[in-house]
Amino acid sequence: MKLNNRSAAVVLGFVLASSAASAADPAPAPGSQGQGTVTFKGSVIDSPCSITSETANQTVDMGQISNSALKKAGKSTPRPFSIKLENCDVSSLTNKTVTATFTGTASKAQPTNLALVGQVSGAALVITNGDGASVSLGSPTQPTSVHNGNNTLSYAAYLQGDSEKVAIVPGDFSSVANFTLAYQ
Repeated sequence: MKLNNRSAAVVLGFVLASSAASAADPAPAPGSQGQGTVTFKGSVIDSPCSITSETANQTVDMGQISNSALKKAGKSTPRPFSIKLENCDVSSLTNKTVTATFTGTASKAQPTNLALVGQVSGAALVITNGDGASVSLGSPTQPTSVHNGNNTLSYAAYLQGDSEKVAIVPGDFSSVANFTLAYQ
């Protein structure tokens, strides 16, 4: 069989395409149980510290809270959470401190606290800093000292009933707070 230049190019193209396809997605070896994919994601930030992957995006389980605990502006048991910083180099910081500002949907009855989304009503979510003082949405926390290496910023959250006159309606809820760190 005689091939002209065009036919040779087409055959060469098929050979290259089939070898590239087999190199990109190899067939499982005999006896293997399958294959999969691992995806890595993240971001590089202009900051003196890195935020650990397990605390950059986290879920705090508030548990099952009795509506009677929230009556008459009552409070639930605080649930701790933290933001862990690693590989800090604070040598260029003047005060060697950091503040956190939490934002999210504010409660209509308690505008400095987070609204609850879901079936529950009559309460809001309060965030506190390490010493138990309430943190107002949109306002920076008191400065916390940071040092070179690893640091942990400690917080807690609890539910608080709206007022003595508001009925607490039970149900599932969620609430989302975003945070921004500012170094001084």
